[in-house]
Amino acid sequence: MPHLTELFDNNRRWAARMTQNQPDFFDRLVGQQAPRYLWIGCSDSRVPANEIVGLAPGELFVHRNVANLVVHSDLNCLSVLQYSVDVLRVEHVIVCGHYGCGGIAAARRGAPLGLIDNWLRPIQDTQERHCPELDAFGDEASALDRLCELNVLDQARNVCRTTVVQDAWKRGERLTVHAWIYRLIDGLLQDLEFRTVERKDA
Repeated sequence: MPHLTELFDNNRRWAARMTQNQPDFFDRLVGQQAPRYLWIGCSDSRVPANEIVGLAPGELFVHRNVANLVVHSDLNCLSVLQYSVDVLRVEHVIVCGHYGCGGIAAARRGAPLGLIDNWLRPIQDTQERHCPELDAFGDEASALDRLCELNVLDQARNVCRTTVVQDAWKRGERLTVHAWIYRLIDGLLQDLEFRTVERKDA
């Protein structure tokens, strides 16, 4: 059985580099976790959350799943959200998708893939609601990009509708929900202009 020696070697080099550059880095990391942000993103290995926003470990709390969905029956996502809001007291929840998302493409094609078909169903619902807009695009790539954006917006709204966020707003906490998308081709984030601090805006 392989022991993935290369990954352990990489880890040791990384730890040594961090200690050399910031001798107290790990002491500080152990001492506190006080992120201001929760990132709900895609599992895609090409979208490293901390790196693309230039934050160090401990500064960004992260939840990832296929196609960055926020499903009200997903206790994993909801538990992360509750811990972030109620315990860590994050100030911002960022739902971030990305162009070229395989989950979005699979949902758009609708070809059966197995268990994941159930997970991708909300994206197909989004697609059905926006059929005229998506069909108006002259090419499939543009329609797919737009579906990636529409999915992020739907998931940001879903965050706003959770009891966790609703309760935080009722308590008067300053909590802002954002919808962003990431471009793989140049590494840049785009704000989808969804920013809400109250349920009425969602």
